[in-house]
Amino acid sequence: MKILMIGGTRFLGRHLVNYARSHGHHVTLFNRGQTNPNLFPQMDKIHGDREKDLDLLQGHWDAVIDTCGYFPQSVRLSAEALKDKTDAYVFISSISAYANFKKIGLNESDALAVIPEEAARDNTPETYGPRKTLCEQAVQNVFGIRSLIIRPGLIVGPHDGTDRFTYWVSRVARGGLVLAPDSPSVLTQIIDARDLSKFIVEMIEQNVSGVFNATGPEYELSFGRLLDTCKLIGNSDAKFKWASLDFIQRHNLTPGLDLPIWAPDDGDQAGFLRVNSSKAIRAGLTFLSLEETIYDTLEWSNSRPADHVWKAGLTPEKEAELLKLLNVH
Repeated sequence: MKILMIGGTRFLGRHLVNYARSHGHHVTLFNRGQTNPNLFPQMDKIHGDREKDLDLLQGHWDAVIDTCGYFPQSVRLSAEALKDKTDAYVFISSISAYANFKKIGLNESDALAVIPEEAARDNTPETYGPRKTLCEQAVQNVFGIRSLIIRPGLIVGPHDGTDRFTYWVSRVARGGLVLAPDSPSVLTQIIDARDLSKFIVEMIEQNVSGVFNATGPEYELSFGRLLDTCKLIGNSDAKFKWASLDFIQRHNLTPGLDLPIWAPDDGDQAGFLRVNSSKAIRAGLTFLSLEETIYDTLEWSNSRPADHVWKAGLTPEKEAELLKLLNVH
């Protein structure tokens, strides 16, 4: 197949390219050439802005994969420009598109977040989910049953620039006393970018359309199991001190940022990390082992500069301060 990738050199995009190419597909990249410009030197590349340079897209592709659509106006332009140049449009959305997360087990038919179109130009965390909703609608309005909408959960693995999962993998490997959120039984959800890439390309190969949640694993993953597995893979002496929800709230620790890939298991965010992906699993979504994801992420993380500035997680100083407050010596 011939695939046009909008983006393709960041985290998920590069894994998609690698998987598609390894399975015999011809991939063309369309991006501005600013991120990792030396990646994939032998590939066909079209450098341009997705809002201003769509006339550069000449030809026909079996599928387009849009990995970097964040604003409905730009996604609408891309979809309109490509409606007669591709057989299918794949849009990478997010579980953040759902209206709220009070429900445990959100599925593809649950209500989506909405905002007025004029507010969708604001690039804020609050508008991220509703903007994804409007982007989905822009694709569906143009491509109809030729559209495939993927709503991933928290994507993890090598080359993850968010540091969310990587924080725990690296922090536990460093050893010592680790501040952990809530309790060992609290649940989380992740999906390895390589599993997500495999699923997306296979759906294209099978000419599947529709909407799919895509997060994992296929079992309920507790934070205790996650951190214990990080300890095993990292050959670490780490010990975990579980900070209560009350302690976390009193010290203004932000779920997902100070304590990545964690959310309280009740209240408004109870369902954020307990989304139903059974539709995708029935369609063929499979998962690497947790051990493999942790091992590969740790290997990649260890290859980065020692002075890497972490985008998520507690600084060593902040963690030490909080551990003292928990009366740990």
